[in-house]
Amino acid sequence: MRKIGIWMYQNGGGDVIEQKLVKKLYDREIDSITGLNLRDAIAKNDGIYIDNLKLNDLDLFFSYNAGEQTVYQVYLYEALNKSIPMINNYNSFAISEDKFKTNFILSKNNIPTSEFFLCHRDEKDKIKDIFNKWGKMVFKPVDGWGGVGMVLIDSADKFDLILPFLNQTDFRFFYVEKFLDYDGSDYRVDIVDGEVISCYGRKAREGDWRTNITSGGSIITRELNDDLVKVALDATKAVGLEIAGVDIIYDRSREEYVVLEVNGIPAFATPDQEKLGINFNDKKIEKIVELIDKKTKDAK
Repeated sequence: MRKIGIWMYQNGGGDVIEQKLVKKLYDREIDSITGLNLRDAIAKNDGIYIDNLKLNDLDLFFSYNAGEQTVYQVYLYEALNKSIPMINNYNSFAISEDKFKTNFILSKNNIPTSEFFLCHRDEKDKIKDIFNKWGKMVFKPVDGWGGVGMVLIDSADKFDLILPFLNQTDFRFFYVEKFLDYDGSDYRVDIVDGEVISCYGRKAREGDWRTNITSGGSIITRELNDDLVKVALDATKAVGLEIAGVDIIYDRSREEYVVLEVNGIPAFATPDQEKLGINFNDKKIEKIVELIDKKTKDAK
């Protein structure tokens, strides 16, 4: 019997999702060991262990917990992926965790993104030149999630206020994006193994511009169209993810869809969201099970 490891978030209905995954995998003769947090792992000459379980002997490791990734866990994630298959694969996961690298790759593949700029922290004059050109821009940490650390700079006074703060941080470089003309809502397109699973949206609360739920945004229903499907699939393929949630907004000045982020660990719908009619969990679970089945067979 094939054997895989799972580390999945447990809040917001994640525990129920995990139970369904485990059952469906078992029906395909795949045994699952859950709760494998790499924080608890140690590495020795012959492999990476959690207690007496040698992770290198697993047929696959499925890591799906965005909120608890530490530097140590990600470090072992990379090492473990050199010996067994992982979902998502480490290289693509690492790209998706970095906003600059993601947008850099998307741009090179002619996928529309916001204009962006990155420079060394000592090059403040260059950042000011960019602000004067754009008029509005968003400072973003290149890593992180949920809108944490993002700052909208929309006036010269705010720019002058934010610089002293940035000087006190340990950022090695500054990354900014041009603020786009949009209606305060976005699209989240979920994809598994090259297939679109769902589309819903998020809307910023009144007076804010961030659509992230953790920043006060709310879930809204959305309809797919061919342009959204193409942009989302192209972005996922460019980054190389097997499971992705592509965040897209409609830029009214450019009259086109623009990719904001490509997430490697997009959440399932919570019970409250399911009550709103956002019912894609069963389809997503089935597709992930098929993907794990295929990858473990290929590995064998």
